[in-house]
Amino acid sequence: MKNFLLLASMILLTLSCKQENPKENTEENTKKIASTEDQLIAKAKEIHNKVITLDTHCDINVKNFTDSINYTQDLTSQITLPKMKKGGLDVAWFIVYTGQDSLTPSGYEKAYKNAISKFDAIHRLAEKIAPDQIELALTSSDVRRIHKTGKKVAMIGIENGYPIGKDINNVKKFYDLGARYMSLSHNGHSQLCDSNTGEADGVWLHNGLSELGKEVISEMNKTGIMIDVSHPSKESMRQMIALSKAPIIASHSSARALCDHSRNLDDEQLQWLKENGGVVQTVAFTSYLNTEKFEKRDKIEVEIAKEIADSMGVDWLERKEVTKLSLEKKEKYYDFYTKMLTIRKEKVKQMDNLPPAVDVIDFVNHIDYMVEKIGIDHVGISSDFDGGGGIEGWSDASETFNVTLELVKRGYTEAQIEKLWSGNLLRVLDEVQKVARELQNL
Repeated sequence: MKNFLLLASMILLTLSCKQENPKENTEENTKKIASTEDQLIAKAKEIHNKVITLDTHCDINVKNFTDSINYTQDLTSQITLPKMKKGGLDVAWFIVYTGQDSLTPSGYEKAYKNAISKFDAIHRLAEKIAPDQIELALTSSDVRRIHKTGKKVAMIGIENGYPIGKDINNVKKFYDLGARYMSLSHNGHSQLCDSNTGEADGVWLHNGLSELGKEVISEMNKTGIMIDVSHPSKESMRQMIALSKAPIIASHSSARALCDHSRNLDDEQLQWLKENGGVVQTVAFTSYLNTEKFEKRDKIEVEIAKEIADSMGVDWLERKEVTKLSLEKKEKYYDFYTKMLTIRKEKVKQMDNLPPAVDVIDFVNHIDYMVEKIGIDHVGISSDFDGGGGIEGWSDASETFNVTLELVKRGYTEAQIEKLWSGNLLRVLDEVQKVARELQNL
């Protein structure tokens, strides 16, 4: 018994001695953590290189599509070919965006010209400026074929159906120019449908879709253009789903349950989208992801922006003021805003003790929520780069890998990540084009 007690005492002494060196334990834990981190990064890189990464919303400025200034260069814009290559972004949906203006013949004419200039710019990039680096895709088969060649892929979406004017034939014209999705409104009610912005004042123009808007939905089904519900009102979305014979998309929206913004989809809308077979492309837009973090940081960043605007001789405008500008003045202001963002980004890097920025973690929180709510088959990814999007960790296309890394950290499999990055969106495109063929054969 005495020998047993002596042996037990020696064991306890040995154990206590081992626990008396916290530094050794800390170093060992640090090594384990580093090893695990390295393994996650290696796994994420392998997946990122295998799947087709697709971003459904990248705005453009036609001034960046000239012989002397274009996406072959590493411009200050968030999307360029060098940035896409560095970050491993394979497919960029370039956006034919037209701001909302008056519902008049002159307004429609200006909008149509603006839209055509953007179509022309995208074609110029893919066909004249850099055909060896990027190619325009019109189908999911095109996407996969081009991707196999090692080139980047361009696709075209229309943000705001306003340029259609009152001529429904423009739907087919835009399809022939390469458009494969279109929203019927933007920030403001169009001639086609009400916008989400009506929530602010409770003023609606059509109580959903206009009669012309209903015809446009039918024509989009017939031609094979995906219906985008990211900017239209909730009632507009409900009516679109009721009328559409094909699945819909929300090209750049997140979950309203996590961030109460009218640009996001609430749980009821998410359920509609699931039942319709569509997909919501989670958007990396700070104010649509985390209101509290955004507002704390935004106060400081707005003050910095105002100082930069003053130094550039530009009057700072609030978002509501910008929406009231003419198309020409909006374009000019957005030119300034893009330059300002680059300058501000560098200034912020040099500042200490800033409130935390909305980041990739906040972004993937929305993906998690919507996957849990409506399933992995109905969620995708978008940035809204060069249109206000961009978050800490995915501030431009060069940082695209960080999204995949965060998904791997959350335990998503390669098959699930493939669906989120491109599989779900391309499935919807296939189904929309199948419906179009069936309708054309009637």
